[in-house]
Amino acid sequence: MYLSVQLSYYPLADDFKPVVKEVVKRLEATGLDVHPNRMSTQVFGEFDAVMAALTEVMKWSFETHGKAVFTANFLEGDRRPR
Repeated sequence: MYLSVQLSYYPLADDFKPVVKEVVKRLEATGLDVHPNRMSTQVFGEFDAVMAALTEVMKWSFETHGKAVFTANFLEGDRRPR
């Protein structure tokens, strides 16, 4: 099953931009189709791969940078921009 996710990440830190960029970079390193923009990052791929990547990146973020807020919208199917 293909999954489309819109993910927003809000680290609770004063200098948040480098942390956000690091999370996006980690998502891109998973090999999934990742489209960052100013408001959120879209992630596309097979359900299990997307969920595993999100789990890994979120856990890493909490362990490395502490408190943060993740918000996500999940939609079954391929909603990549054309």
